[in-house]
Amino acid sequence: MGAVKRLLLGRPLASEEAHHQLLPKILALPVFASDALSSVAYATEEIMLVLLLAGTAMDPGKNLGKSIVVISYRQTVRAYPNGGGAYIVTHENLGELPGLVAAAALLTDYILTVAVSIAAGAFAVTSLLSHVHISRVVLSLVFIALIAIANLRGTKESGALFAVPTYAFVLSILVMLAIGVSRCAFATCPQAHALEHVTPKQLQSLSLFLILRAFASGSTALTGVEAIANGGQELFALPTSNLGVIAVTMFIGITYLANATHARLSDTKSIVAQVADATFHGGFGFAFVQIATALVLVLAANTAYQDFPRLSSILAKDRFMPRQFINRGDRLVFSNGIFVLTAIATVLILIYDANVTKLIQLYVLGVFTSFTLSQTGMVRRWRRLKPPGYRRNAILNGVGAVATFIVLIVVAVTKFTHGAYIVIIAVPLIVLLFKSINRHYVSVAAQLRLPEGRPRQLRGTRALVLVKDVDEATMRALGYARSLRPLDVRAIHVGSGEEARLVTAAWEERRLVTPLEIIPGNDRDLIDPIRTYIRGMNVAEDEVITVVMPEVYETKGRREFVRRRRALLLKAGLLFERRVVVTDVPVLAEENNVTSSRPVVPTRTIAIVLVSAVHNATLRALEYARSLSPTELRAVTFNVDHDETMRVVNEWATAVDDVPLEAVDSPYREVTRPLVKYARQVHASTPDSVVSVIVPEFVVHRWWHQFLHNQTALGIKYALIFEPGIVVTSVPFLPCSSSSVHFPGSTSAPSSRTAVASNQISFAPPPAYRS
Repeated sequence: MGAVKRLLLGRPLASEEAHHQLLPKILALPVFASDALSSVAYATEEIMLVLLLAGTAMDPGKNLGKSIVVISYRQTVRAYPNGGGAYIVTHENLGELPGLVAAAALLTDYILTVAVSIAAGAFAVTSLLSHVHISRVVLSLVFIALIAIANLRGTKESGALFAVPTYAFVLSILVMLAIGVSRCAFATCPQAHALEHVTPKQLQSLSLFLILRAFASGSTALTGVEAIANGGQELFALPTSNLGVIAVTMFIGITYLANATHARLSDTKSIVAQVADATFHGGFGFAFVQIATALVLVLAANTAYQDFPRLSSILAKDRFMPRQFINRGDRLVFSNGIFVLTAIATVLILIYDANVTKLIQLYVLGVFTSFTLSQTGMVRRWRRLKPPGYRRNAILNGVGAVATFIVLIVVAVTKFTHGAYIVIIAVPLIVLLFKSINRHYVSVAAQLRLPEGRPRQLRGTRALVLVKDVDEATMRALGYARSLRPLDVRAIHVGSGEEARLVTAAWEERRLVTPLEIIPGNDRDLIDPIRTYIRGMNVAEDEVITVVMPEVYETKGRREFVRRRRALLLKAGLLFERRVVVTDVPVLAEENNVTSSRPVVPTRTIAIVLVSAVHNATLRALEYARSLSPTELRAVTFNVDHDETMRVVNEWATAVDDVPLEAVDSPYREVTRPLVKYARQVHASTPDSVVSVIVPEFVVHRWWHQFLHNQTALGIKYALIFEPGIVVTSVPFLPCSSSSVHFPGSTSAPSSRTAVASNQISFAPPPAYRS
């Protein structure tokens, strides 16, 4: 699997290589401008589709609107040279709620950009090969997969890959316009033809409503301008004014030639294909235009692949989206955003059968919502800061805000019954989701820093060893339990009948000092008997119960976790128990055959507390580690982000004075591999020791909150589960009210169903660790 990943994506990039991934101007243009340029390939067609109802193909005069938007958006690029997308501009100048509306509208627009552009690209291919039956849906899915892989490889590589097709598209369209317009001016206009024409079932009179519908459909030519403002540092000195001139010229020219050549709507041949065929009389010129158009339409989706993950990461930093969207993948891109965008766009392609006309109905509303809010925010900014020339700038952005607001209203009214209602409903729901996510993160942060939640000093731990069989795994677990210097050690076996008798006999045969208690029950239901036993133990408020679980694994594979489902459910259930900590002591089956007659007690114990932030959960884990009286106690954090690491180190120095915090370098922005290397080095320095990696875990009660946290703890457990001489201990932190704070859980036990749902927990909050 790793080899396939390397083949598709290339070698991982270290964080220090990030500055090498920035784009020069010549590559920034195709990456960020393909959406703005490619929309002219289908905007004219959408206008004509509506005006066909009136039996005419007149141009509704859209070009002034496009010019206004381009000019006004230049102000945004100048004011926010490091990236000023609609969310940032609106949030900063109009407030949180308008900013979230702009963000929700933009996210939907980016998703639809992928779906529309890919479907249009597939249509361009089938227009070129109109005599060959090719499934648009299958072709669209292939295009989406290729674009996703290209973007997972990194911004720089995708820019280099996409540069030639974008420039080829611009050149081919401009050459086509030059030839076509010249022939119409000085000779006879060429005539377009298609294999079949689309004929409306019922003609309507040319009314204001139809003109407005055509205006709304043609407004797709304005999409993509937002990407220029949202691109940020990757754009460098991208000439946005020249881009606007090119896009407007292309749109006007294609619309003019479509009318002059009498191009007709067709299910088999696009308007651009008909114009190119008529202009070049088929042949190489026609094929070149279609290939370039198909490529640039597919590549237009790349704009969304750049901006959707980036906007998601900004929202995640502001705690409005899951923190996983902040994480950068192996190639320094926001890979989680790429995966989510690919999945949703794929679903839309399947639902709407890769039909551009059906998808386009959902398209324009989102981007014009963000246009209007962003330009209004810029007016507020100029009036607030009053820099030189602010009145002129405010007028420019004000005109842009009015123009885009008019288009927004037209789109909402004319396309409401054609699918726009879906976006109108979706945007408020997405905003509510943003607010809900934010409330969760704010609540988590507050609980992690409640003064009442600060850990008290612990007197010690009471060890409870779970015994299934009297084997090597059990002897090692018993030895580890004794190495904790516990207040007492107990061993329990859940079972009855002949099985319980055999375990008892084997235990007595070894004359073990630790008594074995038999708890009635069976192997299928371990949670309730063990939980009942733990609740019956007489444990003081300053004591902790350490449940030691010996586990025998058949192989070193992920399927072992699926096969041992009952063990996972048991751990999940115990996570919710008050003052309970769970430790795994794993043994491979091949090692379990050599049975020790006595407990295997390590000569030294080294405790390593993992630190992602300085808060109550981490400090409780540290207190637990101290209660074990280890031979050596260490605290470790991982340098995923330098600034964040320095902040954590400084906070730790203020909060803890007896245990220094080590910062382990993590050049590839992950925890597991550097942790494994570090733990191996610690264990190798004292081979007869046991290294206990102590993981602070924030446990959530609602299953859907799992998606808001990185699953770092699970990755750590899996990475270390087969490492000899290393055990993993989970110290849970349960959310509770300020009036009822306990260590480390809550007073009331949840149902087993809730416990199962909350098995996968994480560092809380995980500021930068990668999932």
